Amino acid sequence: MSQDRFDTEVYARRLRAAAAAAADAGLAGLVITPGYDLRYLVGSRAQTFERLTALVLPATGDPTVVVPRLELASLKDSAVTELGVAVRDWVDGDDPYRLVVEALPGDGPLAVAVTDSMPALHLLPLAEVLGAVPVLATDVLRNLRMVKDPAEIDALRKAGAAIDRVHERVPQFLRPGRTEADVAADIAEAIVAEGHSEVAFIIVGSGPHGADPHHECSDRELRAGDIVVVDIGGPYDPGYNSDSTRTYSIGEPDPEVARRYAVLQRAQRVAVDMVRPGVTAEQVDAAARDVLAAEGLAEAFVHRTGHGIGLSVHEEPYIVAGNSLPLQEGMAFSVEPGIYFPGQWGARIEDIVIVTGDGAEPVNHRPHELVVVPVP
Repeated sequence: MSQDRFDTEVYARRLRAAAAAAADAGLAGLVITPGYDLRYLVGSRAQTFERLTALVLPATGDPTVVVPRLELASLKDSAVTELGVAVRDWVDGDDPYRLVVEALPGDGPLAVAVTDSMPALHLLPLAEVLGAVPVLATDVLRNLRMVKDPAEIDALRKAGAAIDRVHERVPQFLRPGRTEADVAADIAEAIVAEGHSEVAFIIVGSGPHGADPHHECSDRELRAGDIVVVDIGGPYDPGYNSDSTRTYSIGEPDPEVARRYAVLQRAQRVAVDMVRPGVTAEQVDAAARDVLAAEGLAEAFVHRTGHGIGLSVHEEPYIVAGNSLPLQEGMAFSVEPGIYFPGQWGARIEDIVIVTGDGAEPVNHRPHELVVVPVP
């Protein structure tokens, strides 16, 4: 078995659950082109091209993969063969959309759901052959992907431990005179060295750049007195992502910076403590927001408190006002309140947590305090 995917039985369970969800939704089946949904269901990292590759998962009956003959090799590292999934290959001149319809039960028009990453290049001809416009499979697959199984939770723990090891190394990179880009290059090397398969993102926001939550890095040189936001992550085989933010101070921070940071630290802790089954996503968001608002920092918190994570860095559930979704055991998401002062500085603290039977299990364990880096 490839280390890039789980045991075959994991995918067998997912296919059964997805087919049952499609049946419950009154659909003839699902049509899943390459992307995170396909990787979730069969462990395939196939890519989307102008020639159609698709998993056809009927609500009743056996699944089929429709794939160009010249792309058959894209299935070799997936679980398709071990699962016994039928493969219908095709060559230029064939109609692959007709093969999709033939793999579904019943006659047209057929009610089908497609992955939200299906290109219009494939969606429009598929709709014509189906005799109906497909709906998105997001509603069908949402709960399956939101609630992580034991194999996924183990992968997230390993990813969290790996990114913790990178954060442990960050202070040695933060020296006055080095640029944010210099630091980001060192972090990128460390992310791979600590076991990730690649780098997904690196934010090194020093001084006023820390006030931009989605700043990446620049040629700005670090200076004594800078507050530096470092938000980093990447996929860890079999593809589950880390995402953790810590904030650093080059030299001792200004007392007012330290005071505001202490409030942020409390807000993050209160939000994590709020996490448990039955609590809603918006209640976790409000827990962090209320702590900051009580100290006059409501306007400094400009984004949601968190996002789900798994094969994608950002996925459901979103921890945000207006999301009344009750949390369930096995959900995984970030808790990352931040405070931002344009033109001055910013700070963020982020852990990935997994909902347990009675609370939350963080997968990140680096200290939450403002990390003071001594000035040489």
